[in-house]
Amino acid sequence: MPNPPTFVLVHGAFATSFSFAPLQAELALLGHRSAAVDLPGHGFGATYPAAYQTPQDLAALAAEPGAIKGVTLADNVAHVIEVLERAKRNGPTILVAHSRGGVTATAVANARPDLIDRIVYVSAWCPVDLDVNDYYAEPEMADVDAGALALALVGNPAELGLLRVNFRTADAAALAAFKHAFAADLTDDEFRTFLNTFQPDENLDVGTSADRAQAATWGRVPRTYVRLDADTSLTPALQDRMIREADALTPDNPFDVRTLEGGHLRWLVRPKPAAELLAGLAGL
Repeated sequence: MPNPPTFVLVHGAFATSFSFAPLQAELALLGHRSAAVDLPGHGFGATYPAAYQTPQDLAALAAEPGAIKGVTLADNVAHVIEVLERAKRNGPTILVAHSRGGVTATAVANARPDLIDRIVYVSAWCPVDLDVNDYYAEPEMADVDAGALALALVGNPAELGLLRVNFRTADAAALAAFKHAFAADLTDDEFRTFLNTFQPDENLDVGTSADRAQAATWGRVPRTYVRLDADTSLTPALQDRMIREADALTPDNPFDVRTLEGGHLRWLVRPKPAAELLAGLAGL
């Protein structure tokens, strides 16, 4: 009997492997093993300055160095490749990416398609025709407030060499913007609980045109796109556009498209449907 696959889970911006814990529990109860990755500068590799604690010192926080400074997309890719190489010794691998994690997953598949038996994007960036930042100017993202994080931005990204957001803010406008973007369909307690899993710092590198999906490598990997039908951060319209662009790039290997109800974070907070969907992909 062939070995079952290992799900390798890649988080999005400001997130960590910790956010996958409920999903991993559901996968385990369905008999599936998984490994959640902390990208460089994330998880226990992150910086949590004393000024970020209560009472906060925002002036000090704005100047405090962060470990994620200088971390590049190439660093993320190298880290995920090393994880996949280890997981591959035990059988097939299914690479699952959420949100900004899709940028890393795409670049990994460009570099080492041999390590991935299926790639799964869950409302994740799959840049094909444009660079990530350029999609924000497109009609599909017209209703997205790209400046939501700016309401709690701390320090100058150019000087810090990173993005720093005060997710512990008590500013009502900032909290409302966060909830609308990520968790409009969650309770206030669920939203605040998830917000407390975010780390304050994120790197600045979201890749270039060289990191878009490449037909000769990435295009060989079987792929699934899991649409989140009420996502207000990465809209269903943009999710559908990236699916179309990818399918046009490699028409002989189109996306297997699935849909889950909910916004950007609901699938992680209430993970049973997502776990069942992923488990169903294990035999493909």
